[in-house]
Order: sequence, then structure tokens, then C-alpha cells
Amino acid sequence: MGEPGGFETHRQELRRGTVVLACLRILRTPGYGYGLLEDLSARGFEIDASTLYPLLRRLEKQGCLTSEWDTGEARPRKFYRTSAAGDRLADTLTAEWRALAQAIDALAG
Repeated sequence: MGEPGGFETHRQELRRGTVVLACLRILRTPGYGYGLLEDLSARGFEIDASTLYPLLRRLEKQGCLTSEWDTGEARPRKFYRTSAAGDRLADTLTAEWRALAQAIDALAG
């Protein structure tokens, strides 16, 4: 018998927004898509490539990421990096995340 109330669905909803923050923070050091998938997975953020690449394109379009192609290897790779606007957003989201975590912790008391 599974978890009550569709736990997995709720867990995915809870994690969905955190992936944006995780990407912005990790990409403060330039990285490419597949490497980012591995980094996210190693840190407990499971995400499919079919979800990550549209997210990266959206964040770039919003001005939160910059990108450039590295054609120095046999297979060109698009490297992403968090922009100044993305840094500000990551800092704001991190503060919001911490405030929410404190509010949740206060509910447990």
C-alpha cells in the first residue's frame, strides 16, 4: 500500500520550485546540461532531461542565465552560467526558502 494522500505527487510538487533555486546556485560555476543533471542528482534533486532543458531555456530567456557554446571538443556543448539577475533571484529565493522552513518548523511546536 502506498503513502497516504498521493505522497509522491505532493513530494514532486514540493520539489518542483526548489529545482530552479538549485540550478541558479549550482550554475554560479558554469556548467552544461548533462553535467548539471549529474550534479542535481548527486545532491538529491532528481529531474529528467526532458524537464531540465526547457527549464534552462526558460531561465535564460528570463535573463537569469547566460550561455555560450564550447566548440573546442568533438561534440559542442552549451555552457550555462547564472547571470547577475539570476544571482539576485537565487539570493532572494534562498531567503524566502529559509523563512518558509522556519515557519514550517514553528508549526511543529
